[in-house]
Amino acid sequence: MPHDNPLLSNSALPYGLPDYRIVRPEHYMPAFERAFAEHRAEIRNITRARSMPTFENTMVALERSGELLGRVARTFYTVSSAHATAEIQDVDEALAPLMSAHQDSVQLNADLYWRIKTLYDQRDSLALEDEQRYLIERHYREMTHAGAGLDTEAKEELTAINQELSVRTNAFEKNSLADSNDLAVVFTEAAQLDGLTDGELSAAAQAAADHGLEGQWLVTLTLFTGHPYLSSLTNRESRKRILDASRSRGRRENENCNEPVLLEIVRLRAERAAILGYDSHAAYVTADETAGSPEAVHALLRQLAIPAAANAAKEQAALQAIVALEPQPFTLEAHDWAYYTERVRAATYDLDRAALRPWFEAERVLQDGVFRAAAELYGVTFTEREDLPSYHPDARVFELHNEDGSPLGLFILDLYTRDTKRGGAWMNSIVAQSTLLGTAPIVVNNLNVSKPAAGKPTLLSLDEVTTLFHEFGHALHGLFATVTYPHFAGTNVFRDFVEFPSQVNEMWIFWPEILAQYARHVDTNEPLPTDVIQKLRDSEAFNQGFATSEYLAASWLDQAWHSLNRTEAASVTDTIAFEAAALADIGLDNPAIPPRYSSTYFAHVFSGGYSAGYYSYIWSEVLDADTVEWFIENGGLTRGNGERFRQRLLGVGGSRDPLEAYRDFRGRPAEIAPLLKRRGLAG
Repeated sequence: MPHDNPLLSNSALPYGLPDYRIVRPEHYMPAFERAFAEHRAEIRNITRARSMPTFENTMVALERSGELLGRVARTFYTVSSAHATAEIQDVDEALAPLMSAHQDSVQLNADLYWRIKTLYDQRDSLALEDEQRYLIERHYREMTHAGAGLDTEAKEELTAINQELSVRTNAFEKNSLADSNDLAVVFTEAAQLDGLTDGELSAAAQAAADHGLEGQWLVTLTLFTGHPYLSSLTNRESRKRILDASRSRGRRENENCNEPVLLEIVRLRAERAAILGYDSHAAYVTADETAGSPEAVHALLRQLAIPAAANAAKEQAALQAIVALEPQPFTLEAHDWAYYTERVRAATYDLDRAALRPWFEAERVLQDGVFRAAAELYGVTFTEREDLPSYHPDARVFELHNEDGSPLGLFILDLYTRDTKRGGAWMNSIVAQSTLLGTAPIVVNNLNVSKPAAGKPTLLSLDEVTTLFHEFGHALHGLFATVTYPHFAGTNVFRDFVEFPSQVNEMWIFWPEILAQYARHVDTNEPLPTDVIQKLRDSEAFNQGFATSEYLAASWLDQAWHSLNRTEAASVTDTIAFEAAALADIGLDNPAIPPRYSSTYFAHVFSGGYSAGYYSYIWSEVLDADTVEWFIENGGLTRGNGERFRQRLLGVGGSRDPLEAYRDFRGRPAEIAPLLKRRGLAG
């Protein structure tokens, strides 16, 4: 009964925040079953209407449908990614094929498709507002793209493939989490971790204690191939142990091996693409993105790969020259790159990035950096709501108000790593904004920062500061989008556009007025010295050959896997050989620069939403770099600039073609020159 299951009733908490204090794992499946049934009934009511399709009886009714399902799903998937206990993982595993089948029952519904197509064909003669017209166009395009126009037999085959894919991608994520936890590296002597700060050692000791390893040190793995500690550890064997553990994830012959899982995912995706009339999964995906085709993506990646590899080769030679001066020289390997990069950086710029952590205390970065930049640009204010519960004790809730005092929504920050949280960093919504439904947004940012021992401050690396600003850019997109229809809420935009607002938000990290407030020494309150700030700016293009190469290598692997046709995908049996051939093809097969993600732990594309879309980061960065130039040209951190960016880009959500919105903001299409300059790739 509803009174027995809190998920079946609207939450009484502000903004509809789920009351996680009373939600238990056993509540989820019954709630999903009820929500599936309600949504099916709502779709039947739309398709069985005797009157001809109108915007109101079809599009508005469709947008109102599935409200319970959306609420339950967002509540659950927030937890399944951030606090996936064994009970939650069991629910996730059972739910995956059911959710896939339900989504297909809507997206492939022939009667619903007919009604939407009828409106689509009549759209020029209907008195529609811009958002209404675009809603019809997007639903028609998305249903067509999903296969709604196929015959019954093809739809049945498609549904079976989608369900199998949901099971496989769920298994990939579960294996990745388990293997990352299993491969965390244990050190028995503090000397093995020489080079780490007291705070980093404290975090490693606390992690070990949490796993019953008192008196030892545990280094947990990051989602990407490398690790922040590789730049500091003086012990070469320790560096090697960490990187070897990272690169072996999902590749060992154990119950967490992801090689057969990813091969089956690749095969199924290629098979599905063929059914839908595309040569490959990449062709299928990019057909409904701003890129338009895999050829456009490949052209950009190849254009960037040649100068990136050349720059990386120069950087490698400089590192090898430093190694040659060691008492016992050796050939530079992947686990040495970050360490000797910092040596070269120190020699060239007199800059030790690892020593900057005391100036980046997490709370100050959040309050006086991330929040202050948003306040200066957009006039929003933040109030922590300790009275509101979240899904984990470490997840903090903040309420936002607009400059006029009107409520905006809730922001939840979940900063620390734990065994039940998947790797990386991300933003998701618990409640999506919609004026039709009368809902305001609740968005979540997740990071994976090591938690220090009790009483110790959380000191961030510069990369972690960047991640915090980046993810909050996503949060702002979710918080500011003001749309009528939930289909367009927040970050519901093309995949190769979604990273754009988050990348733009990174520009405020080094903005003088912001940096002066948050970059202060944790013990003395002294600001980050001006000469250090200048050195950071001077070294911005430093090591960009490596950074660009490792990213492009991962992007190319994604494209290589997903550009296979059904016959080619079925013939691949060796993931290592396939990766080697793909990287050689684009000229990024440098053993000292492994891809940022290797296939067996490439969660973005094999369990996340970036399949054939990891290129999105560099694609969006073209817009980002161009936008940064606009801000600089127009006075930077001002309310007027913030309001323009909010109203013309962030505020439209997915309710407008993103490139049209960009042209409206910028006054012209984006240009690539600022990106090439930023990455050190300009001729």
